[in-house]
Amino acid sequence: MNITRRTFNAALAFTGLAAAIGLSPWQLVSMANAQSAEDLNQPSPLGDMALGSKDAPVTIIEYASMTCPHCAAFTNEVFPKLKSEYIDTGKVRFIFREFPLDQVALAASALARCVAKDDAQKYFTVVEILFKQQNDLASDALGTINRVGKQAGFSEQMIKDCVQGDPKIQKGILDVREHAYSKLKVNSTPSFFVNGTLVKGETSLEGFEKLIKPLLKS
Repeated sequence: MNITRRTFNAALAFTGLAAAIGLSPWQLVSMANAQSAEDLNQPSPLGDMALGSKDAPVTIIEYASMTCPHCAAFTNEVFPKLKSEYIDTGKVRFIFREFPLDQVALAASALARCVAKDDAQKYFTVVEILFKQQNDLASDALGTINRVGKQAGFSEQMIKDCVQGDPKIQKGILDVREHAYSKLKVNSTPSFFVNGTLVKGETSLEGFEKLIKPLLKS
């Protein structure tokens, strides 16, 4: 997929999923029959990016788009508290999976993958940086991605090769999105699975704690 400045700034939506950007209020949705544990636990073809102990009693899986304002708000405002209180203390394992809603989000996710390789800490750092610069990403996607990539030590050619010329990474990201959409019924961002329970819409630390604390006692 050739991502040009024009397609970046246009932020073209994929296959009707742009209609799903509208987010509902906080709500809990029980997993449908199609949402089996096997489907949910299927990792990204590129490898899951996760923080926290593999033995944690609670697993939270987030599906997010880099151009989603609610996703940015969660990462910037809620995630640091969730990380310090639950992830870093071994109570929660947190998995981030890409669900790009447009080509800008796809390109930003691809950059994070290229920069981080298999380093989850580095991946989450790049994702955080991109979310904090989301307004810049919306107004000048190519320039913002180039700037963040260069700050991470990439040359402009390396960034171009990653964002425009690495079909494996793009396909891996899009495969995750398609799997989540078709198998897990994810159709908006951010969407979370907390030990298999789907949580859609706006989030807060207090909302997560209502789900996490009973699971820690069980």
